[in-house]
Amino acid sequence: MTLALIPSPTTAVWHLGPVPIRAYALFIVAGIVIACVVTEARLRARGAPRLSVLDLAVWAVPFGIVGARLYHVITTPERFFGEGGDPVEILYVWNGGLGIWGGIAGGAVGVWLACRQLHLPFRMVADAAAVGIPLAQAVGRLGNWFNNELYGASTSLPWGLQVHQMENGRAVPNPVTGELTLPGLYHPTFLYEALWSVGAAILVWQLGKRLKLGRGRQFALYVMAYTAGRFWIEMLRIDDTADMPTLDAADTVLTFLGQRVNVWVSLLVFLAGLAYFLRVRGPQEFLLPATDGPGFRVVTEAEYEQARLAGPDPAAGEPPEGEESTAPVTGEEPTARVGGDGADADPDPGDGPTAPVAGEPSAEPGRDRGESG
Repeated sequence: MTLALIPSPTTAVWHLGPVPIRAYALFIVAGIVIACVVTEARLRARGAPRLSVLDLAVWAVPFGIVGARLYHVITTPERFFGEGGDPVEILYVWNGGLGIWGGIAGGAVGVWLACRQLHLPFRMVADAAAVGIPLAQAVGRLGNWFNNELYGASTSLPWGLQVHQMENGRAVPNPVTGELTLPGLYHPTFLYEALWSVGAAILVWQLGKRLKLGRGRQFALYVMAYTAGRFWIEMLRIDDTADMPTLDAADTVLTFLGQRVNVWVSLLVFLAGLAYFLRVRGPQEFLLPATDGPGFRVVTEAEYEQARLAGPDPAAGEPPEGEESTAPVTGEEPTARVGGDGADADPDPGDGPTAPVAGEPSAEPGRDRGESG
């Protein structure tokens, strides 16, 4: 008997007393953390205030979860509205069922709303996130491995995947064969997508830097790279189709013209990303504090570097040489950290002046105010 090079875990949930700890949730959280760390670094390099990504994540994460769940419900309606289905289970997110397309769309809406609150240009934020998002997707796919899902057709390749019949997060005997594992080996499409996502992140990082892509074109490049891979990976998948003897109609996804809906969505989203990438032109965008109102001025890289070389990092809150700072100093009222709700932060008095923020006077009068949102 051929041994699988990639065995699947037999447990996907652990219990701390009455509290279930699910592997899928852990990898989703890990992916979000990685995306936030990478995006924060890329935003800071463009002049955004420190920890802006946290203000963005507060909006993006819940909107992304809602969008991901809605997409899953739309593409698998029989599970909730068919015979024996229960619409109340739509709320049971912990039972699994999140669609990446809905997650990205919902998260984008959340980021757009956050950018309106923070006076940040949405397209610049999207470009900054275009490397962290595919890395988060790659990590999240490891959760699919623990769940013994997202696998493809049978294969004799040496990296074939062994798949268990799972119930409540644990492997159980297959009701058809009586065996603990499904017969044969399968394409590890979860791994294909994880590796492809890492490759997409590297592609966006390198091309974005070399070609200095801006105005949302790095995000469009990510969309094209990811969907190109997702298209052929979806063609391989059989894990949620009636081709598997252990599944019933309530578990299957919608199809159109003989193909899964995800295949067509991948094609349409790729074409949309390509159209945007070819039509929009413009260099990378950087930020300097606005001088006549809340928010920031969008400037070129040359202007940003000129301001940075004239003094400390503009985003660090210290003015260029020869100009006074209107930011508070030790003994004065602390300045509120930038954010939509104006929540106070307690800066370290030893850090010196802080950066101008939305709603406060700027240290650089006389400069034009740029676009926001």
